[in-house]
Amino acid sequence: MSAEEQEAHAMNRRDFLKLSGILGIGVATGGLLPVSESVAFNKKLYKVTKTRLGMGTFVSITVMHPSKTQGQEVIGMAFEEMDRLTGLLDRYRSDSPIGGLNKEGRLTDVPPEVARVVARSLYFHQVSDGAFDITVQPLVDLYKRYFEAHGRAPSEADFDKVLKLVDASALSFDGKSIRFNKEGMGITLDGIAKGYIIDQGAEVIRRSGIDHALINAGGDIRAAGGKQDGTPWKVGIQNPDKEGPLLDVVKMANGAVATSGNYEIYFDKEKLYHHIVNPKTGLSPRQSATVTVMASNVMDADALATAVFVLEPKAGRDFIEGMPGTECLILDRHTQRVASKGWPA
Repeated sequence: MSAEEQEAHAMNRRDFLKLSGILGIGVATGGLLPVSESVAFNKKLYKVTKTRLGMGTFVSITVMHPSKTQGQEVIGMAFEEMDRLTGLLDRYRSDSPIGGLNKEGRLTDVPPEVARVVARSLYFHQVSDGAFDITVQPLVDLYKRYFEAHGRAPSEADFDKVLKLVDASALSFDGKSIRFNKEGMGITLDGIAKGYIIDQGAEVIRRSGIDHALINAGGDIRAAGGKQDGTPWKVGIQNPDKEGPLLDVVKMANGAVATSGNYEIYFDKEKLYHHIVNPKTGLSPRQSATVTVMASNVMDADALATAVFVLEPKAGRDFIEGMPGTECLILDRHTQRVASKGWPA
């Protein structure tokens, strides 16, 4: 990466941190936070935790193991793998596969990790009737540019022109190559890649022989094995405005949760335009404030949370109830809870 590209990437990162609230502007990342990580310590058990910045948020990994040194080493290995995958899936880097695809309109010899995420993305596009669509990148970027430059939404002409590029059916993918069939198209894996990266960090930990772990990346959480004493992890679901009591507390030994909300990254003070857009209308959905999805892995929970947000509360709940092994909790714009039948009370 050239010095100019490094500077551009740094500016994109600062913009993201600013929008997500880490620099005190906008709304903080929100989502899900561990409520309790306490354990009964003894001479044969260590709880090892490391927290650092990654993927534009704070990432915390906790493992429980008799060896403190081994726990630290495994956490380091997990972070290394997550960093590697972040580089592959980062659309802002011109030297990444996604950056190259968006620039050239085609990508050959797709890395297997990228192929896996794109394939799963297209699956969720199909089952959600288009609510999840990775080709929204040109539209999201249009909003960002217009609000930064003019403090308002795009002109109707520019909006209509870019909306025509949001079309996952115009993306050709055979597992080894990707091609855009419309000039100017682009993809963003922001709605699914973080989940995949977290899952792969958890896989590194599992392969290392550690059965009890928790990864929290800005509210996207992967739990494994519960705590060493057999009790499940507790995860609190936070209010979007970070005020008042938690929306809920769920217990989980194994599984994942992910949250999408209009408070995460938004472009106007009223939060009418934010990073989640309906691929069919091009507008940001306004009926939901936050959506939390439970699933077996974070990649699926991540994508499904976005799809449910786009589908609006009742339709989103019905969609989740038709997806085996998943549950959802939605807070609508009137602060009313809408939960799937199997959501743990």
